[in-house]
Order: sequence, then structure tokens, then C-alpha cells
Amino acid sequence: MALIPSSFFGGRRGNIFDPFSLDIWDPFQDFPFTGGALSAPRSEFASDTAAVANTRIDWKETPQAHVFKADLPGLKKEEVKVEVEEGRVLQISGERNKEKEEKNDRWHRVERSSGRFLRRFRLPENAKVDQVKAAMENGVLTVTVPKEEVKKPEVKAIDISG
Repeated sequence: MALIPSSFFGGRRGNIFDPFSLDIWDPFQDFPFTGGALSAPRSEFASDTAAVANTRIDWKETPQAHVFKADLPGLKKEEVKVEVEEGRVLQISGERNKEKEEKNDRWHRVERSSGRFLRRFRLPENAKVDQVKAAMENGVLTVTVPKEEVKKPEVKAIDISG
């Protein structure tokens, strides 16, 4: 006898002893959003949000440059856009398309995100925005923004007379 009725989980719980058979329960799954940008069906809205939220980007600063690394598995370099906007803003965007569904296909689990993603980073004053370089290798986008050398002020020793 189960302590929690299966209807509590929307009837989607297969085996109570299998931790992977429990999907996340969404109380708003079929809730109709109305008006504005939320007028899209919930599933499309959720997948677009997940794609944006799941685009993980690391930013490290070395003595020579700011280096951004983004994991974008399955994307080609033609599907990713890297731009520097006015105001020293680095923008990385793209779109991961859904797999085409065949009429006879039966999906058991859909976990990979699809949809558009967009991330923006305000670059510091020492960034050379006119020399930004980007490379894509094995699903990892690397954007390198060189830094201007900080010139140390010259110190002139003054002889003290007397």
C-alpha cells in the first residue's frame, strides 16, 4: 500500500522504488496562460525557459584576456551568434531545434532542452572589444576578449638637496 496516492503525482509514477520513474510534478502543466508573451502553450514556454536557464557559461579572467566558455552540445557554429553591442555588452545567442516527431513515434522521456538561448555580459573597461575572437570545438564555445595592458605610472626619483 502506498502512502502517497499515485493521483498526487498526476498518475505518472511508475514504480515507487525506482527513483528515476518519478517525473517532476508540475501543478500548472495544462494551465492556460493568457495575454502577452505568456499566450504560448505551457510546454513551449517551459522549454524555451529551460533552454535559456540551462545555457551554462564560465567567465575567467587571465592576465591577458577575459575568457568565456559555453557548453553547447549538438550545436554547429552556424547556429550560434556572438556579438558585442554598444556599451561593452557581450551577447551569446542561438537556437537548439526540437527533433522532428514522426507520426508513429512514442516518446518515453524528453529531457534535452530546445529553444532559443541568450546570455549577456557587461565587459569591463579594460576589454578590447574590437579584438574579440570566438572558436567552437567539440560543442564548447570559447570567446576570448583581450585586455588592455595597464600601464604603471612612471615613478621618478627626486634627489633631496641639503
